[in-house]
Amino acid sequence: MSALKNLFKHTFIYGLATVLPRVLTALLTRLYTGYLPDTDAFGEMTIVFSYIMIFNVLLTYGMETAFFRFFNDERHTKKTLSTSLLGLLGSTILFVIIAFTGIDALSSISDVPAQYWRWVILVIAFDTLAVIPFAYMRAQNKSMRYALIKLLNVIISTGLSVVFLVWLPQLDSINSYLPTDKIELAFIAFCIPSFLILLIVIKPYFTRWSFDTILFKRMLAYGAPVLIAGLAFAVNESFDKILLEKLLPEDIAESEVGIYGACYKLSIGMTLFATAFRIGIEPFFFSEAKNENAHYMYAQITKAFVVLGAIALFVYVVLVDVVKVILLDDPAYWEAMNIVPLILVAYLFFGVYQTLSVWYKVTDKTRYGAYISVAGALLTIVINVLLIPKIGYLASAIATCAVYTLMMVISYIMGRKHLAIPYDLKNILLYLVLSISLSSLYFYGFRDYFGVGSLRLYLVGAVMTVLLIGVISFRERELLLRILKRR
Repeated sequence: MSALKNLFKHTFIYGLATVLPRVLTALLTRLYTGYLPDTDAFGEMTIVFSYIMIFNVLLTYGMETAFFRFFNDERHTKKTLSTSLLGLLGSTILFVIIAFTGIDALSSISDVPAQYWRWVILVIAFDTLAVIPFAYMRAQNKSMRYALIKLLNVIISTGLSVVFLVWLPQLDSINSYLPTDKIELAFIAFCIPSFLILLIVIKPYFTRWSFDTILFKRMLAYGAPVLIAGLAFAVNESFDKILLEKLLPEDIAESEVGIYGACYKLSIGMTLFATAFRIGIEPFFFSEAKNENAHYMYAQITKAFVVLGAIALFVYVVLVDVVKVILLDDPAYWEAMNIVPLILVAYLFFGVYQTLSVWYKVTDKTRYGAYISVAGALLTIVINVLLIPKIGYLASAIATCAVYTLMMVISYIMGRKHLAIPYDLKNILLYLVLSISLSSLYFYGFRDYFGVGSLRLYLVGAVMTVLLIGVISFRERELLLRILKRR
């Protein structure tokens, strides 16, 4: 099986591992918007998840990417697993001790109630301890096992969320023992499966323990720029919700965060596509680095992502009003629908950036990834601070799109100087421009003209979809056949 075919096989499985769980998670959005008291409560929950993302990055401090880098080095393979496991175990235990000791201060700084933090701290800790076991599965190409465990995680989370929010409160004999706050119940429902999944993947912690101090220092040095890049990414992804809460008038802030956060989740299709691709290609980058055709392969991967992503973007824009009805129970959340295409384009560009990032990962120049991400984070803060008081959550959507555009362009320009990868820039730009133009015309033009949900609108969407797929398929027959062929 060719390397490109093998990559897409594993990426497809990782895609299922990402898509199916997150589809279930997305369905929880409908549960939360239906059972939480109002948009304010959903906004508060969205803000807490923003803090979770930031802490997840801090506690893994680039160790996952460092693991892939050194695990593929024959000199360090045996020690890389135990060293990274012990490193994360020690730092996570320290975090839990400090966080619970200072939970009141943490609550005061974040404006998040302490009873939420009790569960959130445990969720963060359990998820962090599972990072390297999951990375170990990916490094061993155990994509199916990875997929099944990830799916199991969300099935349990979804089931428990329904139990805690819908069923148990109706049982008088049990209801008196439960917290009355539905947001706290939701975090309990997330905490239990995080612990159970850790128990399922915990086996690597019982391998022969061997901590190599010199190797750990090298991994820290390699991972430090990845940590900075991760924090910058967390700022790009989540800090806009925190800034919305701080910069909008107090009486509407949490409600606006809730509306924005709910419509932001409608970008799940492109988010899943980009995430699945990243999970699939990261181990591949390192395993193929010594292949004499690696540079050509990297170029093909990037174009393949753009080809598939350009089609996925437009198809999702056509179907987004259907997704809206499925995921958002309350029409009050539909107010922010105009931001969805901006977020979808942002994640398409972020996916392109991920494929372009190969140049600094395989050349051990991860500091450049940190520089690019920090530039994006600074732009995120500047745009949000300047525009939120004037145009509200639209500023956050504009910032997200602008930041990932900037990061993609900078990575391409810098990459040309450090690693000669023969990208087909002409066709990549053509497909991006064509897809984005058609998506904008459909959503901001035909959608208003024909009416949301009308038969004529979907007929137009179908014709435009056939046109887009036809153009791309005609120009990229060979590439698509290489991905789809059996051998």
